[in-house]
Amino acid sequence: MDTVRLTRLTLTDFRNYATATFETRAGHVVFTGPNGAGKTNILEAISLLSPGRGLRRATYAQMGRQGSLGRWAINARLAKDGEETGVGIGLPPGGSTRQVRIDGDDRRPDDLTDILRVLWLTPAMDGLFTGAATDRRRFLDRMALALYPDHGRRANAYERATRQRNKMFEDRVHDSGWFQAVEREMAEHGSALASHRASLVAQLNARQAERAKGGNDFPEAVLEITGDEGDSDGAAFAARLAERRERDRAACRALSGPHRADLDVLHRDKQMPAALASTGEQKALLIGLVLGHAALVARLSGDPPLLLLDEVAAHLDPMRRAALYDTLDGLGAQTFMTGTDPALFEALGARADRFFVAAGRIVAAPAG
Repeated sequence: MDTVRLTRLTLTDFRNYATATFETRAGHVVFTGPNGAGKTNILEAISLLSPGRGLRRATYAQMGRQGSLGRWAINARLAKDGEETGVGIGLPPGGSTRQVRIDGDDRRPDDLTDILRVLWLTPAMDGLFTGAATDRRRFLDRMALALYPDHGRRANAYERATRQRNKMFEDRVHDSGWFQAVEREMAEHGSALASHRASLVAQLNARQAERAKGGNDFPEAVLEITGDEGDSDGAAFAARLAERRERDRAACRALSGPHRADLDVLHRDKQMPAALASTGEQKALLIGLVLGHAALVARLSGDPPLLLLDEVAAHLDPMRRAALYDTLDGLGAQTFMTGTDPALFEALGARADRFFVAAGRIVAAPAG
């Protein structure tokens, strides 16, 4: 299996960094430093090497350093099979959409998945199982995007068509031909979303079960999509939308479709909904799920993804931390981790490159 490595990253006017560069050689990269130093900003920059708005879902204008007039740039060097690829991402002055360049050529954000896949786990995701269904749908779609590069484009197109249909309700439009055209577009993209999600969940459940049989330090999560998601068959989905048009008109919105789905997660060993598990168990379930997804991406794409783990070790006991690092070794994925205490990463020994982050500076630190 080929392995993609981020070997160099340069930030210019990004978040709290006027300019900063670091280089890596190891499979694990650790950033430590006080709260507010800019550790998560580094992970956010790396997350932008994939389609979408990154791990914070901030607008591109918000990413610029104060005083930089909103513009910023990220330049990365990626190595695979002895060959290097240069990726440049940035927001030009007065721009609202980021520019992507690969080896100097202008490209689309979706083209980034041809080079690498980036996955992440952040403290903001700790409340995933007890929070809003919107967050779980976003989590599900982010996982799907790592396997199906057109998933993001499909989601945007479905959302546009859904808004258009809702506006037609508000404007009291009754022309069935107009509705049929919009509903066909909703069905085309919505059925693709439903199909991607269903395939992802089935494969994730199978992967989780495999990991459990082989001995697993993190609990097995069983996933199920619930709610009225529509249909993975486009024609059937379009027929359903037409059949329920008057019901939706009364509500002035679509009452079925991918935007209504939810994700249920079960702690398999305890036969308990994840939402009822303890805080520690929920964290372990989430870590296990992200690791299972990373293994699935590596298996199906042939390339282990880059993994971004923000403050992942803070709430794990020493044995589970060591198990996490060993599992990461087995994945073969390059992993970027943050924490305030260097002692949390002692079990990595010489397997990690280490950096200290403070006041917009990234400085190489000795191995623990």
